[in-house]
Amino acid sequence: MDLTTLTIAQAHAGLVKGDFTARQLAEAHLKAIGQKDGAIGTDDAGIHAYLEVYTDVLAQADLAQKKVSSENLLAGIPIAVKDNILIEGRRAGSASKILEGYVAPYDATAISKLKEAGAVFIGRVNMDEFAMGGSTENSAYGLTKNPRDLSRVSGGSSGGSAAAVAGNMAIAALGSDTGGSVRQPASYCGVVGLKPTYGSISRHGLMAMGSSLDVIGPVTKTVTDAEILFNVMKGKDLYDSTSIDLSVPQDIGKKLVIGVPTIMGIDGLDPAVVEVFDKAIDHFKSLGYEVKSIDLPNLEYSLAVYYVLMPAEVSTNLSRFDGVKYGAHKDGANLTEDYFLTRGECFGREARRRIMLGAYVLSSGYYDAYYNKANAVRELLKTDFAKAFAAESAGGYGVDAILTPTAPAPAFKIGEKVSDPIAMYLEDIFTVTANLVGVPAISIPAGEKGIDGVKLPIGIHLTSAHGREDVLFSLGKAFLGETNERV
Repeated sequence: MDLTTLTIAQAHAGLVKGDFTARQLAEAHLKAIGQKDGAIGTDDAGIHAYLEVYTDVLAQADLAQKKVSSENLLAGIPIAVKDNILIEGRRAGSASKILEGYVAPYDATAISKLKEAGAVFIGRVNMDEFAMGGSTENSAYGLTKNPRDLSRVSGGSSGGSAAAVAGNMAIAALGSDTGGSVRQPASYCGVVGLKPTYGSISRHGLMAMGSSLDVIGPVTKTVTDAEILFNVMKGKDLYDSTSIDLSVPQDIGKKLVIGVPTIMGIDGLDPAVVEVFDKAIDHFKSLGYEVKSIDLPNLEYSLAVYYVLMPAEVSTNLSRFDGVKYGAHKDGANLTEDYFLTRGECFGREARRRIMLGAYVLSSGYYDAYYNKANAVRELLKTDFAKAFAAESAGGYGVDAILTPTAPAPAFKIGEKVSDPIAMYLEDIFTVTANLVGVPAISIPAGEKGIDGVKLPIGIHLTSAHGREDVLFSLGKAFLGETNERV
């Protein structure tokens, strides 16, 4: 079997036909990991996507073989899982020393659904510590390299997920997306990354970073595969009060309209990104879609709003890691010193930075000036997007999706931005708004930039209205030339 082109849909067809077994499929991926991944935290030539490859992968595959059927699309499919998503009885640590050795006591709801479908979990993959970063350079265990160019980052925080799929070491992977953490690494690695509607996939069993922003999302080789995974994982969950049931989408029945924000501009964008974006617009037009300019007047404030609200939620969520209840513990002269030693030594630099920023914006005297104001602008952003997707007869722009680049540039060199957090934060400029507003968005590969003989992927980014993942799947499959039939 050719892992470089093998998708969930193709692997499922091969399993049903008997071209290969789930064990053989798993063995092929384990072999690829052995050849390509190396030992994370070392200087070897490996990609370093995996923190751990599970020892029972073949046993899982044998059990999954019994579930293979024409209706069960995920039975026997090898999937990598980000290190912040819980699988009962397995280690999960958000790539942080503060959770060294922690073993999950239960399954995340998304994992439970995938288990029921017969998916094979091949291992846990690397990430920025507690999902804070855009390069995996903030992992406590070493970074993950870009499969296209080992001198460049894979993106983040779900860099291990994207690298595992792009490196053909898993057919698909789960990531989490708080401000672009599925979509940006997908763009850097040349794969598909879906950030679903907030609440459409339960957050139960996902280690919280920003609770009003977080969502589990798939990383895949095709839009069709992303749709398959989304359809299995979505749905309301008793254990997550923010989870929702999405109505079953009807046939779209019309040519979709795509909006391009007027203030997007090209300042600061890599010229290759501008070229790929312009060609993407032309390609959509050639497919018969209308592309029109729209005004999102508060879009320029989204990054600033995100970097006020997200650290505030981080500081609250990470307060639970104190060395007392679980995870690492450092002994001091008293309980207070235990806290300081444990958190000071076991949280990485970026985690400490965001905890302090969050505590600051929530502190007395600054709460109204920063946190409340950011929340007010967030509401304005929601209004802007509601107008964009509203019908023209109701005073809106009548667009079905909004198109931008995914990231300002292709993957950057390892170490290039590690000492400049502002430059790193700017990598999120096109992706954070979907999380602030709660709408779905997807990154799909659209072009490449040649540098030093290497073709670096460039993605485009589509955002649709609340609950309209079907629009993203339709547009994405049309753009990439995939079958546009609902799976």
